[in-house]
Amino acid sequence: MRVSNLERVIVPVILLINETFSFSYVGVRRKISAESVTRVRSRPSVRAPEGFVAPQPKPLAIPEGEGQIGSLFSGTVALALRLATGAFVLGWKIDSLSYQNNGDYSLKLGPISLRDSSSILPDAPRPKVPLVLYEYESSPYCRIVRETMNLLDINYECRPCPGARRGFSDELAGLTEGRRTVPYLIDPNAGRAMFESSDQIEYLLDMYGPPPGSYDGLALWPIRFQQFAFFTSAFAALARGMPASQPDKLARPDNTEMLPLKLWGYECSPFVRPVRERMCELCLPHIIVSCSRGSANRDAMVKKTGRFQVPYLEDPNTGIEMFESNEICKYLDTVYTTKENL
Repeated sequence: MRVSNLERVIVPVILLINETFSFSYVGVRRKISAESVTRVRSRPSVRAPEGFVAPQPKPLAIPEGEGQIGSLFSGTVALALRLATGAFVLGWKIDSLSYQNNGDYSLKLGPISLRDSSSILPDAPRPKVPLVLYEYESSPYCRIVRETMNLLDINYECRPCPGARRGFSDELAGLTEGRRTVPYLIDPNAGRAMFESSDQIEYLLDMYGPPPGSYDGLALWPIRFQQFAFFTSAFAALARGMPASQPDKLARPDNTEMLPLKLWGYECSPFVRPVRERMCELCLPHIIVSCSRGSANRDAMVKKTGRFQVPYLEDPNTGIEMFESNEICKYLDTVYTTKENL
């Protein structure tokens, strides 16, 4: 991406407390083997809190606790700044207002049972294994790549690099001859890897999107209009206090060796956001199961849990599965920080 003078002014502002940071403005695509990105993990010893019971889901309830209303408000501001980009899959459409199949997802509002889907994604290629994204939560460039994954209903593994110098940053440098630039996308299905967010977005659309003529290109303007995408994403990060600029000092040092947790949700949800931010601050690898409106993964969750609600966390390290944003964050703090594991 080309950098304007105004961007050169605002970049130092949005980085705030970050020690150092680097962006890539030159696209680099390279061949990479699937084996080189498959991490061999000898899972560290970790267990669920003694006597832990997963909370009962409370649909659309404001999470209880100090600061929760403020968090919901700032999350909503961030959503509005980005015009809810990623809230709907590409080609979103309403199928029915009176859907009656209880085995599938539908939004029930009184007498209305709204069933939605995508008119174009069912025929698009799907990756067999999740793509891998080395990223930094507050980076505007990382955000628009994550939003594109939601638009295309793609699941992907996040390997957090707080401030682009911590977490999985050393692993990234080992893969790229010392470079620590984020976002860095790896597609083990095609053996491709690349820097540069704009290249990554076009690659995702080419590989896993529908034919260009099958949808209105204006649906992508909040992502492709680079000035708008940069500034709105930057201000969205500022509204949230620049989360994950640094790793949490109490994060377990072996968190990067954990099996990837699985988080069902989507980028712009103000309920999902605090959980994702916390996972990034704790340097926890995690797979995002995209669940934007119209996503096929909404049916998958209903079949798995009997309901649809995000965020929903699956932790293969402890066997815990749970709903409720605030309770998930408390759980992560209990299990993946040293204050409870000394």
